[in-house]
Amino acid sequence: MSETAGFKFNHTMIRVKDINASIKFYTEVLGMEVISTYHNNDAKFSLYFLAYDHSEGKDSKELKDKARLAREGVLELTHNHGTEDDADFKYSNGNSDPGRGFGHIAISVDNIEAACERFERLGVKFQKRLTDGKMRNIAFILDPDG
Repeated sequence: MSETAGFKFNHTMIRVKDINASIKFYTEVLGMEVISTYHNNDAKFSLYFLAYDHSEGKDSKELKDKARLAREGVLELTHNHGTEDDADFKYSNGNSDPGRGFGHIAISVDNIEAACERFERLGVKFQKRLTDGKMRNIAFILDPDG
């Protein structure tokens, strides 16, 4: 048995400017669920952990919260309080300077054409549509922070 056999990729964190817009995007557009939250008012930040519910609604909120550190595929949204009120505040999206590095979060879907049609109907902004470029089997949509 490998020394890393028990390792799991638990979550990735991204910072968001407007937590309400981001929660709406990740829950209503991408269908994720907030499974856990943490608020630190003294340090002026909040953490929101989102994931897909594969229990078909059987797992309670308490169970999802407890299982957060044991599962894979969790997205942590970090909100630094007050950023939503600063018109000039912007996080780097990782795809342009300054701050180039982070690229994207990948979500698998059963039918990419149907998913893209839904995103169009919802008014989601695209970075790359299926018809753009040579890679016709992927699309990139933008969250509220771009």
